[in-house]
Amino acid sequence: MSNPLNALYRDILLDHYRSPRGNKPIEHFDSSQRGSNPACGDELNLAIAVNDNRISDVSVQAKGCAISVASSSMLTEAVQGMTLDEASRFAETIRSMMKGEDVPKDVELGDLDSLSGVRDFPVRVKCALLSWVTLLDAIRIYHEGLDGDKRAKSGAVSTEAPGDKETFANSRNIGLVL
Repeated sequence: MSNPLNALYRDILLDHYRSPRGNKPIEHFDSSQRGSNPACGDELNLAIAVNDNRISDVSVQAKGCAISVASSSMLTEAVQGMTLDEASRFAETIRSMMKGEDVPKDVELGDLDSLSGVRDFPVRVKCALLSWVTLLDAIRIYHEGLDGDKRAKSGAVSTEAPGDKETFANSRNIGLVL
């Protein structure tokens, strides 16, 4: 017999996959980053517009599996209007949740709670986290004030670090540990 909660979570994920939110280009953005998950083939471009230290607009144009696209869609709804620090802390909370750690009681996950079941499939955790680690890197880029040349050298965020399948890293091998 099927668990009704699993069916609800599946429906939420499929809705976000079929009708991804935030899947539009932003004409004027303050930071952007590319992300990829070579193990699954997921790819995305994330851009944020920042006004008064708040994310005033966010775009994630994602191609990939249902989990990756759905998580990206949920990210755009969740971080809209957050300060950069709030968005960073929230992304870290999602990473902790995906590691099986408890979510603080004062954090409202909304649809993102549906991703908690992905933990049971370790290879798919990277799919769910791709947009979140890419957001963290876009925020880092914003804070560091990287422009075109420096940003190009920064590289894209990848879920595959050389020799370490459980560490997220960009091309400069900055560890974003899962």
